[in-house]
Parts: sequence; C-alpha cells; structure tokens
Amino acid sequence: MKMSSRKRSLGQGMTEYIIIVALIAIAAITVYTLFGKTIRGQVGGLAEELSGQDASATIGVAQGEATTAAAEGSVDKKMGTYNNTQ
Repeated sequence: MKMSSRKRSLGQGMTEYIIIVALIAIAAITVYTLFGKTIRGQVGGLAEELSGQDASATIGVAQGEATTAAAEGSVDKKMGTYNNTQ
C-alpha cells in the first residue's frame, strides 16, 4: 500500500521541526555552559542589592566568571583538541 504524498510531507515537516528544536537545545546548553555562573552571579548580586545588602563581592565574582567565559570562548577548538582540558 502506497503512502500518500500528504502523509510523507507531514512526516518530513515533523522531522525538520525535531532537528530545529535539537539545534536550539544544543545552542542553549552551550550558552548556559559558558555564561551560567556569570548569570547566576549577576542575578544573585541584584537580589542582594534589592534586599539592601552590599553586593560588591557577588558582582566581583560574576565579573571574574565573565572574564573566564570570554577567555574560554576565544580558545580555538578543533576535533583533535576537543577532549583536552586547559
């Protein structure tokens, strides 16, 4: 029994949708991996400031993590160096 062209195109559309969602998830995980500590530090600093406390230390930690993330982002990574840690 032949599959109709409409069913085939619906299946193709679903496959494309799944691929796009997977690529977005990979991008989100990558961004969170690089900038997660920075974002948590900044949100923590904002919460401390809103509660009336001094958040200089927390914001300093967030700035340090941002510097680390920027350095990590500028490292040239290839398949040969993928699993190497620095």
